[in-house]
Amino acid sequence: MHCLIAAILVAGLSQGPATQEIVCPGTYGGHLQGLATDNEQNIYWSFTVALVKTNRSGELLKTVSAPSHQGDLTWVDGKVYVAVNLGKFNQEPGQADSWVYIYDDQDLTLLEKKAVPELVHGAGGMAFHEGKFIVVGGLPVGYSENYAYEYDRDFNFVKRHVIQSGYTKMGIQTTCWFDGAWWFGCYEDDKGLLKTDEHFTLLGRFNPNYSVGIAPWTDGNCLRGVNHPQENKQHSASAVVDAPGKTTETAEK
Repeated sequence: MHCLIAAILVAGLSQGPATQEIVCPGTYGGHLQGLATDNEQNIYWSFTVALVKTNRSGELLKTVSAPSHQGDLTWVDGKVYVAVNLGKFNQEPGQADSWVYIYDDQDLTLLEKKAVPELVHGAGGMAFHEGKFIVVGGLPVGYSENYAYEYDRDFNFVKRHVIQSGYTKMGIQTTCWFDGAWWFGCYEDDKGLLKTDEHFTLLGRFNPNYSVGIAPWTDGNCLRGVNHPQENKQHSASAVVDAPGKTTETAEK
């Protein structure tokens, strides 16, 4: 059976509608780092050392090994862009080695690598909107704000944007543009999903946790990544169809 789509009921909400969950087949080294979708609703799953492509129902289409450590990713015009750090995360400048790896979206062939040295705490996630890439990443303890780094289509650095979020554990892990706003997933246990406007002004903080994947889906929803640890440091993953900032607790700025 290749079709791995399932419907589940969220605990405590059995009187409400079923929540759709799409299961990524297989297990991989390192946990789920991010999700991306294309115009056909194929799903791209980034694990620490693997890149996986499925169709919208979870049928496996392609998988390739990748360097440690891959992060969040985005799809643009037939290519998959993955934030990669080959150095240390969450340290002061000088210890990260930040890149964007660019893959063909059909067979996941690695096409090109672009250095993004401005990500001095480690490149960990990225998204695209209106001709610009936004790359996010790690953050050392003691900082009181997060950063979003803007690049043009050729990865020429444009600007570092400041997000007045306060410190979040290990910075920002995932990001996407959705419903007229930027969304940023963090490892915070409570209200770790940040929402900003197009100028990166903080609009609110929400539950649940989107730190291992957020990607636009259909019918005004997003996919929320869920990681499932397995034996021998392997991991599997799934994606829940959700609506960030709309179905959970009130935002807290």
